[in-house]
Amino acid sequence: MELLFSWLTANDTLSMSSSVLLIITSFFTSMMTATLGIGGGVLLLAIMAGTMPVSALIPVHGLVQLGSNGNRALMTAKHIDWRMLKYFSLGAIVGAFLASFIVVQLPLVIIQFAVAAFILFLVWGSKPKAQEMKPAGRALAGLVTTLVSMFVGATGPLVAAFVHRNNYSKMQITGTFASCMTLQHGLKAFVFTFVGFSFAQWAGLIIIMIASGALGTFFGLKVLRRIPAEKFMLAFKVVVTLLALRLLWQATESVI
Repeated sequence: MELLFSWLTANDTLSMSSSVLLIITSFFTSMMTATLGIGGGVLLLAIMAGTMPVSALIPVHGLVQLGSNGNRALMTAKHIDWRMLKYFSLGAIVGAFLASFIVVQLPLVIIQFAVAAFILFLVWGSKPKAQEMKPAGRALAGLVTTLVSMFVGATGPLVAAFVHRNNYSKMQITGTFASCMTLQHGLKAFVFTFVGFSFAQWAGLIIIMIASGALGTFFGLKVLRRIPAEKFMLAFKVVVTLLALRLLWQATESVI
């Protein structure tokens, strides 16, 4: 029992109540993302920020989200736009390589303002008549979002805004978004491991949170299939917009 307690609390770094809260939150945020297409990762990050050390926040959140998005991608694999993922991957790999050289030099407030403004433009700005983003645009999406992900944590709204530029069905949005985020969080885990972060201390909690998230994803996708496409698209745009406005609010508060 003592070993299990230590395993779930990252060697007593967290209280058991905090660990239980994170496990339950992982279930509901994964269900939220599977149902609405977006939002769970940001909410999970916000709750984790109030319960765990800052030094572990982004890498642990990234690995949990790798599991959550990976499960969702597997469950919606037949709906994934593999061409989008291919070009997104090329840019993401370059973005991961450049991250420590570029974004680390920028103040967080600048990143928040820029990302929020770009999200609002991508979601509400005029769209080209073409059905798909061009390969260069897809690679750029992977590069930019991966750069930002290493330092901001939850870039789901930005990736979702790029995915939204394609005229996808609700299931294509869910599957393609999940596959892009899986790749991005995988690269993040690799980068943090390379620079010396030890995931071993957090392994127990991460595994249980991923399992809880998989259950939430399963139920969320069942709800998603019953939601009319028009309502899903509207909810998707509204949630992404609210998350962008939240970023603007955070940036404004830090300036004031």
